[in-house]
Amino acid sequence: MPCTTLLVGKKASYDGSTLMARNEDSGAGRFTAKKFIVVHPDEQPRHYRSVISKVEIDLPDNPMRYTAMPDAVPVQGIWGEAGINECNVAMSETETLTSNPRVLGADPLVEGGIGEEDIVVLVLPYIHSAREGVLRLGSLLTQYGTYESNGIAFNDENEVWWLETIGGHHWIAKKIPEDRVVINPNQFGMDSFDLEDAFGAQESHLCSADLREFIAEYHLDLNQNGKFNPRDIFGSHRDMDHIYNTPRAWFMGRFLAPHTYRWDGENADFTPESDDIPWSYVPERRVAAEDIQYLLSSHYQGTPYDPYAGRSAEKSGIYRPIGINRTGVTTICQIRSDVPDAIKGIEWVCFGSTTFSAWLPVYTNVAQMPDYLSKVALDAETDNLYWVSRFVGALADKCY
Repeated sequence: MPCTTLLVGKKASYDGSTLMARNEDSGAGRFTAKKFIVVHPDEQPRHYRSVISKVEIDLPDNPMRYTAMPDAVPVQGIWGEAGINECNVAMSETETLTSNPRVLGADPLVEGGIGEEDIVVLVLPYIHSAREGVLRLGSLLTQYGTYESNGIAFNDENEVWWLETIGGHHWIAKKIPEDRVVINPNQFGMDSFDLEDAFGAQESHLCSADLREFIAEYHLDLNQNGKFNPRDIFGSHRDMDHIYNTPRAWFMGRFLAPHTYRWDGENADFTPESDDIPWSYVPERRVAAEDIQYLLSSHYQGTPYDPYAGRSAEKSGIYRPIGINRTGVTTICQIRSDVPDAIKGIEWVCFGSTTFSAWLPVYTNVAQMPDYLSKVALDAETDNLYWVSRFVGALADKCY
């Protein structure tokens, strides 16, 4: 799905938490009703069959309890999106990514593989750390392949990891430095990677076992002067990126590091259409949940590109904003390290358009969610937060 991801290391956050956030946006011209549930071990399947790809996978017999944000009506499968398990390990999936014909020709997407529909169910109930999440998902990608290019995030109380798929079976993953924040719109994000670490100590980098050979055999490395930039190897440089992706990265970077780089004017280091906007930053001040909420509800306010500025603004609406009306749900998975295990995990939830909807922080170490979060259908009712948020967005958007 077209989404936006933001990741915060523990030394970059206001209270030592790790933070992982993402909008889940539906495709243009439609919406997907979502609900917030708790899945208990006896509700987790032992044999899984995907609705979309029809892939069938036997699952371990020792799942943990976890939260999820599935579709209210599972016509196209579960689509669990984001959650925190009983070990206070979280994941968010997926950030739809771009690739290029060279990569997809070398390792084609797999029609019968796994995808966004499946990944929370296949991974989250079985992992005890963010690193374990990367390793389990990497193993599934190697074995079953995937039919789409995606980014997936994991966090626990100490670490945040980001995994990006490469073609049908390959993948690359990096631990976010503790003092940094990562921004990722819908394109391949990583702009640095230590192959020596990935094939050595594996302290902060992991990847497919044959990634080096894969790159060499198919002549994928376009970098110069010995630099290894995964975005240039596995990602895209399309005109559409300059309308849909890079402007979102520009706005987030401008907020997080306003003085580190020059973002505006003729001598700007980066413009909304720059292909080399950094993937991660040391923020100029520590990041709190409300900062993430601001960014994931943003619409280029304070710039000439704000779509709500009206027709009098010449550049209004030329770029895809982060806060849009076809968002189904946005979550921030916050794992704290300075409180008891029972209350370490908080999942901030915002249904519908983040520009107009309220955020609700929810403790995840619970037996069930209240009906106003978990009982959602396609009938538009005022007894649940999803539809109330939709109503508010529909009424406010026209007059904002």
